[in-house]
Amino acid sequence: MALKLGIYKCAMCGNVVEVFIEGDGELVCCGQPMTLMDERNKDGAGEKHLPVVEQTANGILVKVGSVPHPMEPDHWIQFIEVITEDNYVLRKELHPGDKPEAEFKVSQSQIKLVREFCNKHGLWATK
Repeated sequence: MALKLGIYKCAMCGNVVEVFIEGDGELVCCGQPMTLMDERNKDGAGEKHLPVVEQTANGILVKVGSVPHPMEPDHWIQFIEVITEDNYVLRKELHPGDKPEAEFKVSQSQIKLVREFCNKHGLWATK
């Protein structure tokens, strides 16, 4: 079963899929079932991966890590995502060389979950 807002990754080619409508089927890529990514929040290099949320005049600024995350061609944050209490999904795609941060026009009181995806270390989240 594919979970709503679940993020799945192909172990063969690295494709990443986010599910918007939940269904009974299995997600398959390269002939193999895709892996549901766990939202990590403490193990490993959390200081470089956990999203840090700061209030701004226009909403929030999400920085990846209390220590800035590398944004190199072989190791970078692919996206930062905010999920609101009413299940709106706000996402900023990032590329090597970008700052590992994104600003969103949403109030902190509306946030259900903030998460980011590192191409090497997977999905990290904070509430």
